[in-house]
Amino acid sequence: MTRKSRGAVRRPAETPAPSAASASAASPAKRRHLWLAVGVAVLLAIAGIGVVVTRPVALPSPAAASVPAPASYVGANSCQTCHQSEFAAWTGSHHQLAMQEATDSSVLGDFANVEFTHRGVESRFFKSPDGQFMVRTDGPDGKLADYPISYTFGVYPLQQYLTAFPGGRYQVLPIAWDSRPGSEGGQRWFHLYPDQKLDHKDPLHWTGIYQNWALQCAECHSTNLRKAYDAPSNSYQTTFSEINVACESCHGPASAHLSWASKAKAPYAAHDDKGLLSLKSGGSGAWHFPDREAKFAVRDQPADPAGMNSCGACHSRRATLSEARQAGAPLSDSHRLAMLTAPNYYPDGQQREEVYVWGSFLQSKMHQRGVTCMDCHEPHSQKLRAEGNALCTRCHQASEFDAPKHHRHQDGGKGAQCVTCHMPSQNYMVVHARPDHSLRIPRPDLSTALGSPNACTQCHADKQPAWAAAAMDGWYGKTWRDRPHYGFTLHAGETQGVRALPSLLELASSTAQPAIVRATALTLAQPYAGPATLPAARALLLDSDPLVRSAALGMLERTDPLNRALSASPLLLDPVRGVRIEAARILADVPDSQLPAGRQAAREAALQEYVAALEQEADWPAVNVNLGNLRLRQGRFDAAIAAFQRAIVLDKSFTGGYVNLADAWRQQGRESEAEEVLRAGLAVLPDAADLHHVLGLLLTRKGESGAALKEFVEAVRLAPDNARYAYVQAIALHSAGKREAALAVLRDANKRHANDLEILSALISISRETGDQRAALRYARQAAEILPNDQNVEQLVRELEGR
Repeated sequence: MTRKSRGAVRRPAETPAPSAASASAASPAKRRHLWLAVGVAVLLAIAGIGVVVTRPVALPSPAAASVPAPASYVGANSCQTCHQSEFAAWTGSHHQLAMQEATDSSVLGDFANVEFTHRGVESRFFKSPDGQFMVRTDGPDGKLADYPISYTFGVYPLQQYLTAFPGGRYQVLPIAWDSRPGSEGGQRWFHLYPDQKLDHKDPLHWTGIYQNWALQCAECHSTNLRKAYDAPSNSYQTTFSEINVACESCHGPASAHLSWASKAKAPYAAHDDKGLLSLKSGGSGAWHFPDREAKFAVRDQPADPAGMNSCGACHSRRATLSEARQAGAPLSDSHRLAMLTAPNYYPDGQQREEVYVWGSFLQSKMHQRGVTCMDCHEPHSQKLRAEGNALCTRCHQASEFDAPKHHRHQDGGKGAQCVTCHMPSQNYMVVHARPDHSLRIPRPDLSTALGSPNACTQCHADKQPAWAAAAMDGWYGKTWRDRPHYGFTLHAGETQGVRALPSLLELASSTAQPAIVRATALTLAQPYAGPATLPAARALLLDSDPLVRSAALGMLERTDPLNRALSASPLLLDPVRGVRIEAARILADVPDSQLPAGRQAAREAALQEYVAALEQEADWPAVNVNLGNLRLRQGRFDAAIAAFQRAIVLDKSFTGGYVNLADAWRQQGRESEAEEVLRAGLAVLPDAADLHHVLGLLLTRKGESGAALKEFVEAVRLAPDNARYAYVQAIALHSAGKREAALAVLRDANKRHANDLEILSALISISRETGDQRAALRYARQAAEILPNDQNVEQLVRELEGR
């Protein structure tokens, strides 16, 4: 789940694995739109020829005849007899129609020889003489060709179409059918990238790697999906038990339940699990008002979180760790959830890119107070349990909240609807409006401070946030502005560098805040972690939430091996896979002799889980970079180089592959190979600032300072907001004897990056060198504001003051 656009890396080290629900690891900033296949699940892209419908059954071993066989998948029809009402509700739902074979009954689009033109490409939708749905459009060579439609993806408000390609792939067409009524602008073909021209050479072209069904979205549109990607042949043998999202997607394999049902008789024992996770939430009647004056309902008994974890596995921006997801298990056991960072989220946690609900809902007061997905959504039909404000007033007293004294708008109008203010929608995939499930109170003041949107001016588009804030002052007084919000701290973490570290650690330690907020704070703090942050990190390793424990492990990455081993090794035995994997990753290079007794085996087991997760997702270029970085940590250079090379083979436009491969060669002292890699990358990506910067470093090591400086200048030109690049350019200028030019670059960078200690350090040093003590003191005092308790900085200030 990378935070950066295509080709960006976090230094030549660990590149985060991309979400299976996202193409952002491969797409530049201007292409951060996700191709969701509507319906329920989430996502879209497409690939995997030969999707084989299977019903895998684990056979018991003769040597273990006394051990019950693992439960197997039996299919939704096996559930129908005993669960008729649930089956009827599911039939026709977005889950049931998530993916279908292309037939006259499933295809919604107009294939009556209809033409559609986008950016000079004339596509035509028609049916062959034998009734096959077809499209004529530009193929992988850029030429027009006819492609049969194999499957539909989603139903409303749009439907997409998959076509078979060699190697077990299915690719998704970039042209989708708007299935909304004509009165709402629907019943038309439209392009998912209306403002972009993606030719056949672009990896985001519909025939390219990032529009691959098995790579991107298959996991969440079918039941018991196994990607079965084979890296050596770069092909798929993808299987699923059922083509759609059926009963066992949420409840797990049901063979044990069928066996129980054939023998059990009522009344059932309280401890009887019936051979299946029930996912009970009591959503239809779990809440009640304790008295007539109560503003809020209360839950009769705590909700079982198992059901929501089943929802979150697909309705989230995340990366897959294991296909062997257990129904009801913590999400972190099978997936790595994206944090609330840019570009996916605004600084206050509102949705920005398509984040699929779950990360938003985890921030909400509703989630904190025990509300579950199934309290609002009937789980089998996915329909709301009530329409309009009636849904909210099941738990919020209508006389208090569904009234003008609260919403301050005319009754019956859009402004009087709870969701308008508390769940503002944003369109994804052009026509799919998705409400923000963080269910927040509007804060127009944050729009001014943080640049985030607010519900008020999303409706009143001709007004400014200050207008909305003034209106709220008139309604509520000004105390609402004083309510603390974690958005200020997260924004500081993304903009203020090390200055934000104390507030980030304070937020991460606050158990009153949502776990995803705390984990995000730790993620933002990781680049500034060091010996001084070790006590805080160790305390958070004991947190009850796996998101926080995983992020706390990241705080240890730059710690010395012994402290890493002592602090992180207990989490090699964590009950949650995602935590074990992160512990293994940061301990991969620690010698066995420094691990506590008995932990070597635990590390090996957790490393095997990590490698299995990477190999399962080896069709992602960024995951190959992760594998390469792991092998580098382990000293396995040949394996690391092979992994980085494979990332480039999969996507020649993936900058991270070139940067990490060049760094691997550098570590072996093979600079000529490193330079060859970087120049090959620049031939494909001439505007990649990362490549220019790293090439400049290489040329500096070679003593070619003039050529190096040109690369540093180009890197800054292409990435003017990168403080590190400006710093390196200034140092190169200074080394070339161009001291005033270096100072000019540093002063300009300091204006844009006022909290960057490297830039300040260089300014202090060069200012002293030129005899400008006053400037050196000014910059030293600026550094002291950033590090108020640093003794070295304080001593420097005293020296410059002449004390």
